[in-house]
Amino acid sequence: MRPAELDRLTVAEAADRYVELVRARTLTGALSPATAEVYARDVGTLVELAGADVVLDDLTGADVDAILLAFARKPDGRTTAGRASGDRETGGRTTGGPSAGGRTPAANGAGAGSGQSPSSQARFRRSISALFKHAALAGWVQLNPMTRSAVTAKERGGLRPERRALTREQAQGLIGAARELPREQADQSKRRDQRTELRDAVIVLLLTTVGPRVSELVRANVEDFFTNDGVRYWRIFGKGGRTRDVPLPGDVARVLQEYLARGRPGGQDKALLLSWRGRRLARGDVQAVIDRVQRRVDPDQRRTVTPHGLRHTTATHLLADAVDMDAVRRVLGHSDLSTLGRYRDDLPGELEVAMRTHPLLRDRPPT
Repeated sequence: MRPAELDRLTVAEAADRYVELVRARTLTGALSPATAEVYARDVGTLVELAGADVVLDDLTGADVDAILLAFARKPDGRTTAGRASGDRETGGRTTGGPSAGGRTPAANGAGAGSGQSPSSQARFRRSISALFKHAALAGWVQLNPMTRSAVTAKERGGLRPERRALTREQAQGLIGAARELPREQADQSKRRDQRTELRDAVIVLLLTTVGPRVSELVRANVEDFFTNDGVRYWRIFGKGGRTRDVPLPGDVARVLQEYLARGRPGGQDKALLLSWRGRRLARGDVQAVIDRVQRRVDPDQRRTVTPHGLRHTTATHLLADAVDMDAVRRVLGHSDLSTLGRYRDDLPGELEVAMRTHPLLRDRPPT
């Protein structure tokens, strides 16, 4: 059971207590001395990255994400010079011992000045996870922040520099900023043919809600959008000559119509997305638009993302909201359901929500 009162230790105080506990476990044989030293070293790195005087209970999932990513980018200190000056203390093994992977820095791909290897990143995550698990039991934190961490180890190894799919809050922040852009289209301080707010809104909304490949977006022509029974569709020309007709959400369709009516530059080019000079946008231009819109998002919701990251975002949230997998497959333009696994990221708290709303435990209407 959790203690009645919270012990608001600083990160440094909690680390000292935890390291003492870990080292004590070596006396009972529960841990090897080498493994205990690995834990101690990783916890010391946590103190360095989080801040010694920060209260442990004040760390959030976002803080843990920042710490994990800072560690991933941290230069690997196990250089040849460092080993020569005494970094190797255990007779031919690194101080990390077998628990650190049992490999030399060269084998880990972590030379001087490089970031941490995937195995080192995974080990660091395990170390701080163990600390926070103990902290929750000991009453040092009300809630284990690791359960709110969005950065996860991937099959490709280690931590990605940034999570691909935006969280719901981040995606909604980006969509909200895009929705505000049409209001600025009426700004008369710019020449009419240089106002691109509506175009930028269309780009962000299509990428975030429909999830096309960036090549499909920049290839889109005005004639590819049509209305059937009051629903606006986008006929997307995808890979392998395949096409798919994807219905647009109502809000997106309205912004698109507004763009076509008063935001698209004049000229003969049939492309949907044009520069203010009337030329079809290139793939690189799309990233610049996303970055420009992101600068309008509240800093608490802002995170750099690529067009492909927005495709991941579409798939992740449609699947998390229990949208039929085959429908998601058709929206994204895949021929095989198994491919969806590439476009699916775990969401914080998703499993908890799924179990709270378990279909076998819902109340059934009386017959």
